[in-house]
Amino acid sequence: MPQLGETVADGTVTKWFKRVGDPVEKGETLFEVSTDKVDTEISAQASGVLSAIYVEEGETVDVGTVVADISSDIEERGPEVSSASPLDTRPDTDGDEQGERLQSPTHARLQLSPAVRRLLQERGLSPNEVIGTGPGGRITKDDVISHGSNPPPTLAETPTQSPVVRRLLAEHGIDASAVTASGGGSRLTRHDVEAFIAGRSSSDDETIPFTRIRRLTAEHVVHSKATSAHTLMVREVDYESVEGARRRYGAAFKEREGFSLTYLPFNAFATLLALRAFPFLNASVGDNELIAHHRLNLGIAVDLDNQGLVVPVIKRADSLGVVELARAISEMARKARDFTLGVDDYTEGTFTITNPGPFGTLMTGAVINQPQVAILSTDAVARRPVVITNNNGDEAIAIHSMGLLALTFDHRAVDGAYAARFLREVSNILVEHDWDAAVNESLDS
Repeated sequence: MPQLGETVADGTVTKWFKRVGDPVEKGETLFEVSTDKVDTEISAQASGVLSAIYVEEGETVDVGTVVADISSDIEERGPEVSSASPLDTRPDTDGDEQGERLQSPTHARLQLSPAVRRLLQERGLSPNEVIGTGPGGRITKDDVISHGSNPPPTLAETPTQSPVVRRLLAEHGIDASAVTASGGGSRLTRHDVEAFIAGRSSSDDETIPFTRIRRLTAEHVVHSKATSAHTLMVREVDYESVEGARRRYGAAFKEREGFSLTYLPFNAFATLLALRAFPFLNASVGDNELIAHHRLNLGIAVDLDNQGLVVPVIKRADSLGVVELARAISEMARKARDFTLGVDDYTEGTFTITNPGPFGTLMTGAVINQPQVAILSTDAVARRPVVITNNNGDEAIAIHSMGLLALTFDHRAVDGAYAARFLREVSNILVEHDWDAAVNESLDS
């Protein structure tokens, strides 16, 4: 498993593009690996024959784990380059009836992932003591964890299931014994499980399995809510000064850049300025300590058309002007939706903004992007009547562009007064900053 980014410790093999016994050219795509950030295609580092695959699709292993062997000469590998190779990934074209290839149990037990080896050592177990339920009898983490809690199955009781069948059973929470098997030797096939799932659903309901990104999004938000003391604080903001700059320069900006000048880059610019004065919100929580970051790396939440959310990061965002931020946000969002960002584009964020405002939202209590301590939601801006005071102290009713900023912060890190002062600072910048000069300066650069 290659190093996929500075902060990435493991990866999940999601797809093999080659089968055992296939010729491989150096630089040719060999397999796809997924992290919690991005999917990446991995190329072969040498030419030869794919003689062994040790990590099946759907399995997660540490960086540095050997996932396959490429032999320069197929004859060198002898019996391993055969139907009895450590893991044959030939597709189940006939609905799993052909079954998985068998491998030597002794050889399978030698191919232990670092996580399995660590668990065995911690529990004082030998590989020979644990029944392996992975491909060809390979020992998995679950096998080690469950060892001793359940009586070991006999050979006759141990089901022979392909990876796709095991995955379907796990994803839908199905007990294999509840499914009628139609394969040879009472073996479950993919069609058996899919028919069971279809029969379990009523005719009025549709079962839509979560995508990988949706599953990761769900895991992250549940973890965040369980970790942080989420507290929501909201402030109303007068965007009339920002709106004036957008009206004056919006047409020229769109003609030059090809996209509209929205409120988001203004909100981002004001937030970054305010964070310089309130560094405890540009931070993360450690072991009974607050880690304040001197760099300002701004994450922007990007919706992937209901597949889930990702948060790519603009590094050193405080060095950018309004127009430069607009360009960076637009380009980053486009690449995120095209799945062309790299792993490191999602790392090192110190503060996040989510922007549901274009959909007309009033107020959003966003979930903190761990391990950060705060996230700002920029909701819809709308024209409405407000009371204003002129220089003489006289009050009047005027039509202004008004909106809400909603800050979700971790109450373990900061208190309400600190968060309130931060929101006031962001609001004051949005109201008082010379936005004409800021936009002009960026457009001229």
